[in-house]
Amino acid sequence: MTQTPVGPAGRMQIARGLVALRERAGLTQVQVAERAGCSKATVSRYEEWQDRRAVKWATVKGIAEACDATVEERDALIAMARDLKAGWWVGNPAVPPWLDPLVSFEDMAAYERIVANTVIPGLLQTRAYATAVLRGQGVDGEALEHQVDARMRRQERLTKGLSLWAILDEALLRRLVGDEQVMAEQIAHLQEAARQPSIDIQVLPFRSGPPAVPGQFLILGREDERDPRNTMAVVYLELPRRGVYLDDPEDVTAYKAMFDRLRAQADGPAQTTTLLTTARGEFTP
Repeated sequence: MTQTPVGPAGRMQIARGLVALRERAGLTQVQVAERAGCSKATVSRYEEWQDRRAVKWATVKGIAEACDATVEERDALIAMARDLKAGWWVGNPAVPPWLDPLVSFEDMAAYERIVANTVIPGLLQTRAYATAVLRGQGVDGEALEHQVDARMRRQERLTKGLSLWAILDEALLRRLVGDEQVMAEQIAHLQEAARQPSIDIQVLPFRSGPPAVPGQFLILGREDERDPRNTMAVVYLELPRRGVYLDDPEDVTAYKAMFDRLRAQADGPAQTTTLLTTARGEFTP
């Protein structure tokens, strides 16, 4: 049996597909296991996309058939298990394990929505700013260089179809990271990014009062009305040395509503441009 190193995004699609088949058939995990000739633990593991163990396409096939999948449904899931390979980030020491799913989802997502209030998001950082942030977190030596390289590589998705919408707290434009030159270059980079058709940047100004939603979060997704199996949506919450991923539809809907509230509270394009220009001037001699 071939074991395929499927990334988290691919595992989620397979898991969602198997759960949908089982629920449609009105079966429990125990019943599916009996039909497929495997353990309940195996069925449960294949329905849990955050499990990091390898995926066996033959097991996917057995579970799908146990759930009375059509030939088309079964073959589609098998194709995912066979063909979706792990990306450059899987096993890369420069990408912490808790970021592995995030980069995997970014690779498959059509859009990304970010609310940031501590540092400029990684997808929008300059090399100098990223270096200063990671150094401040205690990373140094070769590890620092490798992690900065990985962060820059993540940004390649912005030139390959990923639509980005970021809401940045004004504090990010005022907090000194690195030195004045680093900050001036970073804000200039934000100004340039905001001119790209696939990137929207809004600033949540101090004068708007307390944020409608506290904290920061990230939403990744892709819609495919023709084939719901290709649709995905997940929320990422970053914590010290770990990340939390939420893919329950109610959670995703709730965070999308939060993003919309913050979007309405933040400055529009013209005001954001003015704020960026002012902030950049404060770091430019």
